[in-house]
Amino acid sequence: MTHPAPAPSPPVVLVPEGERAVDAAIEDRDEGDPSGRDRMLRNVTVPTLTPYLPEPSVRTGTGVVVVPGGALHFLAVDNEGTHVAERLAERGIAAFVLRYRLAPTPVDEAELEAAMRRTFAERSTLADISRERRAPALADGSAALRTVRERADGWGVDPERVGMLGFSAGAFVTLVTTLDGPAGERPSFVAPVYPAWWDDVTVPVPAPPMFLAWATDDGLGDVIIDPALRIYDAWRRAGAAVEAHAYSRGGHGFGSRAQGTTSDHWFDAFVRWTADTVGA
Repeated sequence: MTHPAPAPSPPVVLVPEGERAVDAAIEDRDEGDPSGRDRMLRNVTVPTLTPYLPEPSVRTGTGVVVVPGGALHFLAVDNEGTHVAERLAERGIAAFVLRYRLAPTPVDEAELEAAMRRTFAERSTLADISRERRAPALADGSAALRTVRERADGWGVDPERVGMLGFSAGAFVTLVTTLDGPAGERPSFVAPVYPAWWDDVTVPVPAPPMFLAWATDDGLGDVIIDPALRIYDAWRRAGAAVEAHAYSRGGHGFGSRAQGTTSDHWFDAFVRWTADTVGA
């Protein structure tokens, strides 16, 4: 059963008071999503967390930090953030969209295009950038979880049922928070969707339950599919709870966008898995 999508609560700045978030060069693009907007943010320098809280009469007590992707240079803040959070809140799950710090990009559009061509020309360059961004990713992901747990009473969330759902580079942030964070600060459950991950996988003890999803026809190919399989196998071999969905069609970046492909079913599968896993 779904309920009306909530309006977002004011964002929480995940840095000391007095610092300001800077979201430069917001691009508004119509990709056919229900709102007619599919923004890509870049040059985010201060992390923020925006709550989407369900009506008290339907809330389940489960919370999910939603982490958009964008190759660590952009944030697909609507398709993999706002729209996902709204749908979760409609199902009674409190959602919190994380805008994490990004690698800097030129403000000028021509300079940006040239810089992105250089960055994506060699896949090893993205791997190097991900390693450079690992420490701030851990800091931002951990701060998001800590904030939700500290404010759990006011937000109607059980602090023992706070997970993370990340897409592509957002899955990288989710995995860093899970793999590098201390035991008491990890997500209660974790859901990497078409995850970008370059390094070995050392499963933490205890390992949170994991939900994985990707499309077999992902345009990035082994950059996504190989990590997804390695992560799944690492969790499986460790005896940790893991569920994986490899959809035949959907491409990369399907997020909340309905395409008439099998990947459209990932959201319902995730909500059911969450209910089975943490009782949402």
